[in-house]
Amino acid sequence: MEVSPMSLQQQVLTIAIVIAVTVFTRAIAFWLFPEGKKTPPFITYLGKALPPAVFGMLVIYCLKDCSLSSRTHALPELLSIALITAVHVWKRNMFVSIASGTICYIFLIHFVF
Repeated sequence: MEVSPMSLQQQVLTIAIVIAVTVFTRAIAFWLFPEGKKTPPFITYLGKALPPAVFGMLVIYCLKDCSLSSRTHALPELLSIALITAVHVWKRNMFVSIASGTICYIFLIHFVF
């Protein structure tokens, strides 16, 4: 089945819907929780609990296809995780930690393994 390209009108409508939904999702938090109003305890809890949970899921997702019986024995992944941990303990900067681990992994898979 061949898909026909969108017309100009469909493209403009799609972009307008994406913009409207983006603005709405960004603004809804300010409408629900105005500056003078106390934030509900459940929302405060979610703000503290979700970031570590998301990173935990990302680690599991990134390592799901990792195999100790493969040719590299998961060494690029394990070395990159060790670097991320060390840099994060040292610098306490999430961006620097993730960037250093990503650069290390890319270097290892392209030039070492």
